Amino acid sequence: MAEWSPAAGLVVLGWLIAVAATAWCVALWASGADPAGRLLAGVAAVGATVAALFGTRARPRLRADPDGLTVGGLLRSRHHPWPFVTEIRVLRVRRLGRETSLLEVDTEAADGSERLLVFGRLDLAADPEDVAPLLRALRP
Repeated sequence: MAEWSPAAGLVVLGWLIAVAATAWCVALWASGADPAGRLLAGVAAVGATVAALFGTRARPRLRADPDGLTVGGLLRSRHHPWPFVTEIRVLRVRRLGRETSLLEVDTEAADGSERLLVFGRLDLAADPEDVAPLLRALRP
């Protein structure tokens, strides 16, 4: 069995940013700042809190075992048995002069619907180029 999660330090940083954004929002509300500034602070606080909560709840983000893949999410984890995993590949994307890798996993549900799962380095705390061969090796 193998599993990958966001780096713990990154999740802690997310919570620190969420606390700071919430404090900023409270300070703006208490000082009677302009409505646009309060709205911006509120959106930042909610966004940072949701991101930090996702990083905490979705651990591990990806787990592979002999039965299949389990993908962690904000509200629940979803299991994909190996027979329903149709393809595992690495996509290389070039943006702003920098090349990044994404792990793409195609799955099918029992009802025939398809799902594309995409994981980046932040999701896995590992290079997707290193994770893909491990997943292929675990796949029967």
